[in-house]
Amino acid sequence: MSRTNLKVDGRTIAISHADRALFPDGLTKRDLAEYYRRIAPFALAHYRDRPLSMERYPDGIEAGGFFQKDVPEFFPDWIDRIELKKEGGTITYAIANNAATLVYLANLACITPHLALARADQPNRPDRLVIDLDPSDNDFSKVQRAAAHVREVLEERSLKSFVQTTGSRGLHIVVPLDRSLDFEAVRAWARKFGEAVAARDSGLMTVEHRKAKRGDRVFLDLLRNAYGQTSVAPYAVRARPGAPVATPIRWDEALSSSMQPRKYTVRNIFRRLAQIEDPWAKLFDSAQRLHD
Repeated sequence: MSRTNLKVDGRTIAISHADRALFPDGLTKRDLAEYYRRIAPFALAHYRDRPLSMERYPDGIEAGGFFQKDVPEFFPDWIDRIELKKEGGTITYAIANNAATLVYLANLACITPHLALARADQPNRPDRLVIDLDPSDNDFSKVQRAAAHVREVLEERSLKSFVQTTGSRGLHIVVPLDRSLDFEAVRAWARKFGEAVAARDSGLMTVEHRKAKRGDRVFLDLLRNAYGQTSVAPYAVRARPGAPVATPIRWDEALSSSMQPRKYTVRNIFRRLAQIEDPWAKLFDSAQRLHD
């Protein structure tokens, strides 16, 4: 059994089965742990104080994976956590407040962390609204056209927005919030907003939940704007061939003909980060109240 140790934040994290390939191209669990160790200085500003769900693939992405929310009993006590209410009980979530936690999760083959839309101190007061542009096919130009409509309607309402690739097929648009509204109010606003955007080009976009009724349109997915829901974390690796990374980008990049949702991967993301400032650096200073 291959095993290696990584020193992170003054802690020694044992990586078991370190040479196990998690991706078809041979990317190993050790590679995943090293990635999260290196990305931590960029990612943690977006992860801190947020309940985290784990998308795990212990035997690699081709063998399938599962989501895990509740922290197992064997988690070390130095990993921050929070117990939140759910229907019929509670769930104890991990919180990635440091690089050591990200590396520890990678050892569990947590390829993709997903983050709550509210911070732990006010779990029913979201500080961001997420619009997931989910295409019905692989035509990314449709996603870009839909994104332009979303941005246009937001700007008409004087609302700032940020965008990231998902590492899958679409884009996520994030609207930073001042936490003045609870999830119920934000979700109601989002529903009306989605309908207004879709009406701009009903042949391109839809808010129809049922896939059979979407046709080849882009689904404006606003369902994750609810208590207990999560969104893929910035700089998270996705369980797709090539290990693409969900990457914060500028709006001009998002709408460029050279952009693709899986453009950035664990193998080229650090070259990008060495050349540009984090496009989400001002997200935390842009909190705003939703209005029509």
